Amino acid sequence: MHTPFPPHVLPVEPTHAYRLLNTGASVLVSSAHAGRRDVMACAWNVALEFEPPKLAVCLDKATLTRELVEASGSFVVAVPRAAQADLVATVGSVSGRDVAGQDKFSAFNIRHAPATQVDAPLVEGCIGWLECRLIPEPHLQQAHDLFIGQAVAAWADERAFAHGKFLALEATPPEWRTLHHLGAGNFVIPGAQIKGRQLAPRAPS
Repeated sequence: MHTPFPPHVLPVEPTHAYRLLNTGASVLVSSAHAGRRDVMACAWNVALEFEPPKLAVCLDKATLTRELVEASGSFVVAVPRAAQADLVATVGSVSGRDVAGQDKFSAFNIRHAPATQVDAPLVEGCIGWLECRLIPEPHLQQAHDLFIGQAVAAWADERAFAHGKFLALEATPPEWRTLHHLGAGNFVIPGAQIKGRQLAPRAPS
């Protein structure tokens, strides 16, 4: 199957797709419909199910992304890397409705590629991507801005995520680590990794 990716970007098994979101990192949500496209930053996202892989993102009513997702019934969730902090801060603070005569991809020269299963573009240079079909839940969307998607394809760059999991930090350069938003354009990236050990049950007294 033809893909738009370079050789170091590989498909992710559906049962492992949820792991791309397990770190709680900020993501990018891209959308497209009827010749329009948009991308926004989204700090509120979560994996919901293993198989089929499902996830949820919060999309404010004021965003153009939300309008295009509702119209198209699909979207892409991308996991950006630390080197893309400026991009994430920019698309998270500028509305697609306010970029006169163009969209964010053109205005900020955002490199992108076509997805394989949906119309929304894939932002290049990210750690991973989940191509999603919207599972309509009108009440959740209206009352809580909550949008549920089923991942129909997932991809990851093996420089940060391989064999169904993120690489150990010592094997991941800082620029390839995930971004975690603190607010007001400030982010942290993972800086230390520990492994938990299973505790033995306490003997009855």
